[in-house]
Amino acid sequence: MSLLRIAHYPEPVLLTVGKPVLENEFDADLERVVSDMFETMYEAGGVGLAAPQVFDSRRLFVMDVPDEKGLSNKLTFINPEVITVEGEQVGEEGCLSFPGVFQTVQREMRVIVQAQDVKGERFELDLKDLAARCVLHETDHCDGIVFLDRMTTLKRQLAKRKIKALQKTGKWE
Repeated sequence: MSLLRIAHYPEPVLLTVGKPVLENEFDADLERVVSDMFETMYEAGGVGLAAPQVFDSRRLFVMDVPDEKGLSNKLTFINPEVITVEGEQVGEEGCLSFPGVFQTVQREMRVIVQAQDVKGERFELDLKDLAARCVLHETDHCDGIVFLDRMTTLKRQLAKRKIKALQKTGKWE
């Protein structure tokens, strides 16, 4: 396993729609990429990480949102497709591609998502709360959407000012 470099906004890969993972790509190399993504996510202290965030422009992400008992719940979503959403939740959100930037973002409370696992098997999950927020956030990454795009205009301007200040001090790579 090896740690991958995390892309920081405004890297173009973060703003590009990811390509689907093709049937012939479900192999040992894909398994290695997924394993490295989990390792990178854990090292960075995140609960989700999408391939575009590690300079891989494909539609896949990993996440580990603990279950109700606080136990690890490692999931891999390849070619994710949001089927339905409902409800509303408003809460603070961060992103490994925006280190040190946290903003209040409105998302749906529940999501039903279909995807493939690392072996190419299709599955469907019905998720709520933080798990739903994570799936929506990471699927956005696969669609070239960053969480700045989900903020109000004022919050987006404030976040961009903070990023510029961090860039000037060299604390933003």
